[in-house]
Amino acid sequence: MNVFHRGELTVQGRSGQEIIAEKVGRTIHTTVPDAAAGFLAEQPMIVIAGADRAGRLWVTRLTGPPGFIRVLDSRTLELEAVPGAGDPLAPPSGPWPLGLIAIQPDRRRRMRANGTARLAGRCLRITVDQVYSNCPKYISRRHIVSTPGWTPLGSGVHRGIELNARQRAAVGAADAFFVGSADESGRADASHRGGNPGFLEVRSSTRLYWPEYPGNSMFMTLGNLALEPHCGLLIPDWATGGMLQLTGRAETAWPAQRGMAPAGVEFTVQEVVEHPSGPLRWTPPELSPVNP
Repeated sequence: MNVFHRGELTVQGRSGQEIIAEKVGRTIHTTVPDAAAGFLAEQPMIVIAGADRAGRLWVTRLTGPPGFIRVLDSRTLELEAVPGAGDPLAPPSGPWPLGLIAIQPDRRRRMRANGTARLAGRCLRITVDQVYSNCPKYISRRHIVSTPGWTPLGSGVHRGIELNARQRAAVGAADAFFVGSADESGRADASHRGGNPGFLEVRSSTRLYWPEYPGNSMFMTLGNLALEPHCGLLIPDWATGGMLQLTGRAETAWPAQRGMAPAGVEFTVQEVVEHPSGPLRWTPPELSPVNP
């Protein structure tokens, strides 16, 4: 049975990477492997992506002491955290499709999962549909230097419909960000993008562009965007623990010649939410040696 939906298959075919994608797709699990459970238990941070009550895609970050991410059984994860005050990604009362990515910058490791979440008190309980690891490509190495607190600050949140000058500078200096997307059925996915500062290009106060570097050939993000252009971005401020959340629409930029990988993604900003500080502070990056 093919694990890919029609958007992913379309992008794989247009890129000429169907065979590679089929092989890599065999690594996707429908349960949580023991190695993944151990990895998650060590993490103080996880990134989640999903839709708000208006259907807009957002990405946010949840944090807690190691152990706040628990594996209850082979199909169920529990996060002892929910989006805080001022976060646009507030969980609904019913089932909530979520994409998750746990990233460990100091060891350049990451793991992704997709599934359906439900509130369980002050926790999110997720029934997984897909679980898989990613390679270490493009991850900047950095270490935690302080943990001022585990609850994100709810004050000082800035909102707008375009990026101001300070925010544009922060985006242009980023060496990493996260993308949230969903297919036409609303099934969400969270993914990481990394590169040298400047790879996330600011073209105007409402227009961004990033190149699509070679990856695992599954094209889960671009496959979703082929069906549903709404998506969200999270640009972390690693020094302050803050984050910049964007929601908008994305369009894949393709080269003229078929059989070539996509060149990149053009993103139109529709709303901006900025959190000036947060619970984890990190060292300056050691950029990935494989960055173009």
